[in-house]
Amino acid sequence: MTVTDFATRVRRRETVVGYWILLDAPPATERIAALGYDYVAMDAQHGLFDYRGLLNGLTAIDAGGRSAGVVRVGQNGPAEIGRALDAGARAVIVPLVNTAQDAAGAVAAARYPPHGIRSYGPMRSLLRIGPEPARANESVAVLAMIETPQGLENVEEIAATPGLDGLYVGPSDLTLSIGGATSTDPRVAGEFENALTRIRKACEANGLAAGLHTGAGDVAARRIAEGWTVLTVACDLVHLETAARDHLAVARMIGD
Repeated sequence: MTVTDFATRVRRRETVVGYWILLDAPPATERIAALGYDYVAMDAQHGLFDYRGLLNGLTAIDAGGRSAGVVRVGQNGPAEIGRALDAGARAVIVPLVNTAQDAAGAVAAARYPPHGIRSYGPMRSLLRIGPEPARANESVAVLAMIETPQGLENVEEIAATPGLDGLYVGPSDLTLSIGGATSTDPRVAGEFENALTRIRKACEANGLAAGLHTGAGDVAARRIAEGWTVLTVACDLVHLETAARDHLAVARMIGD
């Protein structure tokens, strides 16, 4: 994978399938990154690691050799976005984007002048992407998260933001935003699907990647058939807990 491949695939609305990392466990991250996922995303908003853990995770992803390193930054701003990119991220997923102005700010933070306001200090990304600002601008994708009532209301304007490469849905927050009592409340399933359709159509109308976090591979496959192009499959912490619980249940069943 060349340095521009991942961003190019995202911009072409090709299907890319990824995995989500919450744990500060670089050897595990490296093994996951060797499986063949198109990207592995480090969650710097809710993940259980600090900046050193993020840097080590991105290094592990590159060592895995088959996935692009992506970061969901902690907040929308030039400092957070710049640090993730300086650490070598090939794309940033930006949370809590409520307006087109928010989206424009995220795009500017990820691009060097004259196209943006990213401060020059590529550090590790110098090794992976290179020192040239124009090449870096071309090699990094920016996805804005739609997960709030205001973001959903403004989704068409957000999707029309120049330089934005895609939208990404946080299903838990979106469910709560449309009135769910829990992050998976089945009572708002219809409203949730309507919101997803609106977001996906906004992406299609503006030639953007349509991103969605899913809980399992079969769900991701169904969403790909609907037209979603960036699909994340669950995460390390959930899979670890699920596997441990399932093995315990089998052991006790056989033991009894």
